[in-house]
Amino acid sequence: MAKLYFRYAAMNAGKSTALLQAAHNYEERGMHVALFTAALDERGGPGVIGSRLGLHRSAATFGPGTVFSRQALPEALACVLVDEAQFLTPEQVHQLHRLANREKLPVICYGLRSDFQGRGFPGAIALLTLADDLEEMKTICACGRKASMNMRIDAQGRRVREGEQVLIGGNESYRAVCPSCFYAEEEEGPQKAPGLFG
Repeated sequence: MAKLYFRYAAMNAGKSTALLQAAHNYEERGMHVALFTAALDERGGPGVIGSRLGLHRSAATFGPGTVFSRQALPEALACVLVDEAQFLTPEQVHQLHRLANREKLPVICYGLRSDFQGRGFPGAIALLTLADDLEEMKTICACGRKASMNMRIDAQGRRVREGEQVLIGGNESYRAVCPSCFYAEEEEGPQKAPGLFG
């Protein structure tokens, strides 16, 4: 049965790498996939899904006006893969959910759950509500605990607490941190952890 999947994680957890691996797995078996990424994320170039491991692949882009319908997609598709899914609109998430459940086309979305202030992205909130299958991809904080939050930093590595929700950037702009470090005062630094995911 086709489903809408949401694979979410903090920054630097390998979401784009996992998406590219999923695309490779389908294509290695002779199946066709459609890849999408957010038009506003041009870190690897316009319409490029890039991972921190150096893997890159061209993809169609989506913006607020993009409509996800069966008629708008190529025939004989095995799966739709969406990177930077937190930038989907709630209506687009409904469209993807319908694609999966009415058109029997699996849709796998990869993205962040929350922003640098701990607030949900509208697309991620809709995905957490509608996705038929949720999976948290894990990464670790500098303190050794599981990182589930995103901290914005400036050029000197200091925490940024105010600003626009969307600021495209990578390791130079964000750190994945555990909730304890997210709420700690800046001068305290990373906390000691009892174990890797304690």
